[in-house]
Amino acid sequence: MIHVEGVFDDATHTITYLVSDPETGRAAIIDPVLDYEPNAARLETRSADRLLERADANKLQIDWVLDTHAHADHLSAGHYLRQKTGAKLGIGAKIDQVQRTFAPIFNAGDVETDGRQFDILFEDEDRFTLGNLPVRIMHTPGHTPACVTYVIGDAAFVGDTLFMPDYGTARADFPGGDAATLYRSIQRILDLPPETRIFVGHDYLPESRSTFAWETTVAQQRAANVHVRNGIEESDFVARRTARDSTLSAPQLILPSLQVNIRAGDLPPAEEDGETYLKLPVNRIAG
Repeated sequence: MIHVEGVFDDATHTITYLVSDPETGRAAIIDPVLDYEPNAARLETRSADRLLERADANKLQIDWVLDTHAHADHLSAGHYLRQKTGAKLGIGAKIDQVQRTFAPIFNAGDVETDGRQFDILFEDEDRFTLGNLPVRIMHTPGHTPACVTYVIGDAAFVGDTLFMPDYGTARADFPGGDAATLYRSIQRILDLPPETRIFVGHDYLPESRSTFAWETTVAQQRAANVHVRNGIEESDFVARRTARDSTLSAPQLILPSLQVNIRAGDLPPAEEDGETYLKLPVNRIAG
């Protein structure tokens, strides 16, 4: 049976997963965080290094680093971990759409918009193995065009598509996002066996709960998700999701995150003074 260890990042409310096959010791890291302090634009690798320490302590060989999508709320440590471990870095094949949208916003002339920054671009229903564990790719767009869900053994890693049942679902107002598409993607996830464990990408601790949580099941989502439980039709979901999204501001780290994440977690090339700069494009991001 798959072993899953979730590591919660307090700064961004992100959960990174260290996923392994106990029989072989082969492992994957899903949605790793590169630590970024916005006031000083300071980058550190504490969170990623802790994952490496956990893997080493458990004698795990990291074969894969997997992002569920190009995150707008944290910088990905995918490139750093690839360098440290030799693992393959994968993401959904539609990342090219995200790159074509955001590379011009940052005047990122170095970014080839065909996903080549990643080692593997996953299409819907692609499959591979993690040790002896089968891995299935589900293209689950709606939050972004490139979102994928990784189904590994009896577990589904859904990124931002679904949250805990008492919090609901992802926003769908980013470029290329769409509430109706999100609803249909969620229905695909909810068609998995009811006992399938669902591991979410964030938890924002609603008032009804006192502790953070990130594991639920298909059955629990069907019964209790405040946005998409059984009986909620697509039109109702779209109306509610659209109304909610109209009240949301842009994520705090959207500008540093996206210009790094369309580069697979790598930084922009150094400029003529040898220094690296992140850009703040003025009036280019809505909200």
